[in-house]
Amino acid sequence: MKQYLFLALVAFIFSACSTKEVYEPKVVTDDWDKIESISDDIIDTAANVALLDNRHVLTKKGETNIVIPENQRVVSLSDGKIISASIDGNVTMTDLESQERSSYMLKKTIAAASIKDNILAVVFANNDIALYDTDEKSLIFKEQSGKAIANDRRMVNPYFFNDLVMFPTLDGKIIIVKIDAKKRLRTSIISSEPYFNNVIYFKLANNKLLGATSYKLLALSKKELRKKYEIRNVVVDGDRIYLTTKQGEVIALTPDLQVESKIKFPFAHFLGMIAYKDKLYILEKEGYLIVVDKSNFDYTVHEVDIDEDAFVFVGDDVFYVEDEKIILE
Repeated sequence: MKQYLFLALVAFIFSACSTKEVYEPKVVTDDWDKIESISDDIIDTAANVALLDNRHVLTKKGETNIVIPENQRVVSLSDGKIISASIDGNVTMTDLESQERSSYMLKKTIAAASIKDNILAVVFANNDIALYDTDEKSLIFKEQSGKAIANDRRMVNPYFFNDLVMFPTLDGKIIIVKIDAKKRLRTSIISSEPYFNNVIYFKLANNKLLGATSYKLLALSKKELRKKYEIRNVVVDGDRIYLTTKQGEVIALTPDLQVESKIKFPFAHFLGMIAYKDKLYILEKEGYLIVVDKSNFDYTVHEVDIDEDAFVFVGDDVFYVEDEKIILE
C-alpha cells in the first residue's frame, strides 16, 4: 500500500511539473538582435553592481578594471568607490578612478553598505545597522534591528542625504539616522511580513521617500501612503512609478500611488525593468523582451535568447545576462 501511495505521489509531482504554466505571447514582433558579448559570465549581483567570473566589477554603466579578491563579494558602488567584503567582515573600498584601496575590519558579515567621504554606513547580515568613521577607525552609531529569518537576494544599500543616513533594513523598515547627533530620528515601516521582507527598492524623488519590499510600496512625504502588491520590479521615472508584479502585471502609479495604467501578461515572470526615453523595457524569464509605450501602454513582444537560470543585472540602458548584454533602442 505504501508503495502505491509513493508512486501516486511521484506521478502527481511530475504531472504538476509538466503542466507548469509559463508566459506565451499571442504575437511576437521579431527577434531582438541588439546583443553584444561582455568579458565573462556574471556570478553575483548586488543593488547597483555585479561581479564577473574573472572577478571584474560590472556597474550600471558597464565593465570596470576593478578586480575583487577571491574571498570577497561585491556589495555596492558608493561615492566613487567599489565596496566589497569577506564573510568575516573585512571591508575593502576601491576608488573607481585611482584604484587605490583601503580596508576596514568589522568582524561581522555585512548585507549592504554605502560610504560618503569618511562615513561608512552598514547593514549587517543580522540586521544591525551602524555608522563608522573610516579616518578615525571609530564607531559613530549602532542599533539593533528586528530579526530577519530569510531575505530576498535584492538588498538595497543605505542612502546619504545631507546630514542624514537612511537605512533600508532586512525586516521591512526605513530607519533615518542623523549623523552629527548620532541618533535615530524616525522609523517607517513598509511591511511586516515574517519572511523575505527586506527592502528591495529605495529612492528620494519628487519630495517623497519611496520604498518597497516584495509585499508593499511606501510613499512618504507629509503622510505615509502604502499599497499592497507582490512586487518584482520598481522604477521611478519623472512623476510616475512603474511596477511589475508576480501576477504578471505592469502598473503605472501616480505619486499618490493611484493606478493610472495597467496591463497583464498571464504567467509572466519578470527579471528586470528599465525606463528609457518613452518606453519601458521588461525582460521576461522565458526569453522575451516586452516594450511598453509609457503614454498609452501599447506594447510589442520580442524574442531574446537568454538562459532563464542565469544572473541578470540591470544597467542604465542595458540588461546584462550571463556573458551578454541586451542593448535597448
